[in-house]
Amino acid sequence: METETEIRDRETASPSGEKKRERQPETGGKRSLLAGVILLAVSAALLAAARKLPGFADWYTVHIYPIWVGLLGRIFGLVPFSAAEIILYLLAASALAYLIRNWRRPVRTAKKAVLLAGILLLSYSLNCGINYYCVPFSAGLPYERSGHTLDELKELCSYLTEKANEYRDCAGVRLDAKTYGEAGVRAMTALGEEYPRLSGYYPRPKYLTVPWILSVQQLAGIYSPFTVEANYNNAMVAYNIPHTICHELSHLKGFMREDEANFIGFLACLQSEERQFLYSAYVMGWVYAGNALAASDPEAYVQIRSRLDGEILADLEENNRFWNQYEGKAAEVAEAVNDTYLKANSQEHGVESYGMVVDLMLDWYKNEVR
Repeated sequence: METETEIRDRETASPSGEKKRERQPETGGKRSLLAGVILLAVSAALLAAARKLPGFADWYTVHIYPIWVGLLGRIFGLVPFSAAEIILYLLAASALAYLIRNWRRPVRTAKKAVLLAGILLLSYSLNCGINYYCVPFSAGLPYERSGHTLDELKELCSYLTEKANEYRDCAGVRLDAKTYGEAGVRAMTALGEEYPRLSGYYPRPKYLTVPWILSVQQLAGIYSPFTVEANYNNAMVAYNIPHTICHELSHLKGFMREDEANFIGFLACLQSEERQFLYSAYVMGWVYAGNALAASDPEAYVQIRSRLDGEILADLEENNRFWNQYEGKAAEVAEAVNDTYLKANSQEHGVESYGMVVDLMLDWYKNEVR
């Protein structure tokens, strides 16, 4: 007995004796559309539950999300390069080839696009989207968050200046990728001994083979929810790299808020045995706190900045030159997209969230250092 697919393109004889193809309705497109709609609906339901159902996001982040990290993280961790980057190139090339081959069949193409969108949105929801609504990292800190004064901010900046100067020999020093990756995992693992939510398995962080993709977007790193990878921009000035690695790895424990990821990155680097990681913590901390001070008291900022070692100032100036070369329309669009994305995920301050780490650092300094 012939099946539907077997007779789809069968040849029949016309009255004139000529053979012609008899096109039968295709079911593949309908199945793709149905599967895509189901995946999109499941994704929407999960994200709605995370937003509206108390406790769901916390339960998921603690009990289910680590399964994906352990599974996908280990699978893609076998690849020595960024799997997310290569998949992006392959997906773009495949999509272009498919569009060229099927440009006369827009309905079929649209159905396939719905299926692809469903797969991507479900992956995003399971490995990232739900986590935006779990209890923040700051809720588990052993000290209370409180208001701060300008004098406290000046004191923090002075402290970070002194500590950064202690590691001035690390200015401009770049480690190899293997050392960066191993040291980053060790630092996060060590911090996990103090904060249980950060304990467990970490895949090796990876750099992009074409860092321009991140640079043009003014991005130091990115977490890929589709491959559960922490990726970083290895073209930027070296002092950014350790902190960025730990920042991105914090997302693999479900902490998606950018201010908290920055704070976790800061704390993790302080746990490291690598001097370059300690240098990264104090310089990156100084940058965030310094920017806050410059906005509140420019004269105090200039005075404290002048106490930084010359090699550190050279590092900071090189960092400005690096990012300045990528300023332009593409960077503006990327920042606008990132700002919209963060606000859509309940980070009401958008890209300004990155700098809000200063509040957490002030709490840390007041309770842990003073």
